[in-house]
Amino acid sequence: MTDCEFGYVHTLAQDYLQYVLQVPQPELGPSKTSRVLQNVAFSVQKEVEKNLKPCLDHFDVVSIDTARTIFNQVMEKEFEDGIINWGRIVTIFAFGGILIKKLLREQIALDVDTYKEISYFVAEFIMNNMGEWIRQNGGWENGFVKKFEPKSYWPTLLEVTGKVCEMLSLLKQYC
Repeated sequence: MTDCEFGYVHTLAQDYLQYVLQVPQPELGPSKTSRVLQNVAFSVQKEVEKNLKPCLDHFDVVSIDTARTIFNQVMEKEFEDGIINWGRIVTIFAFGGILIKKLLREQIALDVDTYKEISYFVAEFIMNNMGEWIRQNGGWENGFVKKFEPKSYWPTLLEVTGKVCEMLSLLKQYC
């Protein structure tokens, strides 16, 4: 993993969490890759939140450390079969979004850098476990964006929906 690759994924994660928190973006706005990721991951996140509302209501995320622990446990379970694909990678971002919203609800005021800390462990997990796969599958622009940009979005959304169902079953273990 190069610092440049990590920095890129970390920026994608930060952009996504800022989008979830509705933090105003700079004038230039996020990259095309970030925009595509935001659209896909947020639709996945909304689906998970809708289908798991009772479970998530009992899900206590009271600190960054708790969020990191829950994140690592769920991701370890989700990827224990060794299968990696873009749909599963999207669920990682979506789960980061779920955690930051839970943290926001549980804490009166989030520290300004909370989203940076969560985005860091999201990026770290992706690069440590999927960095090589991402490189071999076209990278973010030639792999991810081409698979998920609007013209090919609907067939791919069906694949992601299957991954959402997997995530739902994993999260139920924590409720």
